Amino acid sequence: MKIVVLDGHTINPGDLSWESLEQFGEVKVYPRTPNELVVERAQEAEVLLTNKTALYRECLEQLPQLQYIGVTATGYNIVDVATAKERSITVTNIPGYGTESVAQHTFALILELANQVGKHSLSVNHGKWSGHPDWSFWDTPLTELKGKTLGIIGFGKIGKKVAQLGICFGMNIVVYNKHPQEVKKAGFSSILFV
Repeated sequence: MKIVVLDGHTINPGDLSWESLEQFGEVKVYPRTPNELVVERAQEAEVLLTNKTALYRECLEQLPQLQYIGVTATGYNIVDVATAKERSITVTNIPGYGTESVAQHTFALILELANQVGKHSLSVNHGKWSGHPDWSFWDTPLTELKGKTLGIIGFGKIGKKVAQLGICFGMNIVVYNKHPQEVKKAGFSSILFV
């Protein structure tokens, strides 16, 4: 079996080994693949792994050996799934791989907005605190998250995890989701759904 990784750098920038994949067949890894080289690089592949490299109809129609596309991200927007279905090509993705880290990063940004840690760190390093007449020092007001309202658009795995973290901070959570029946089943009693 020939396995081609079209944009390996997004999955493995060099800190991991591809050896475990080699047990399934011959593996060729490209760090990045521009659109004009997709067909050439994937020509005899039975398996394609991609993260950002698009696989649309005109491309898929030129890959007769292709049986499987693994999207190493949460969505399918880079693959023409209708064409893949017509050609009996299985397409999968990884819907939950970044839930925890994306929710954590969301709160890192929220906390940066609330506390402006970066700005305060620079101020302290430039001597503003040591030269300040008061022990209490801040360049900007610090905002407490408790009681603030956090709006979340979409209530998939990431939205639910962000809501959980917001509740831990004592925030009021407001959620909009295009499928309200799914939101009601989520089991969050303190969330307002709009």
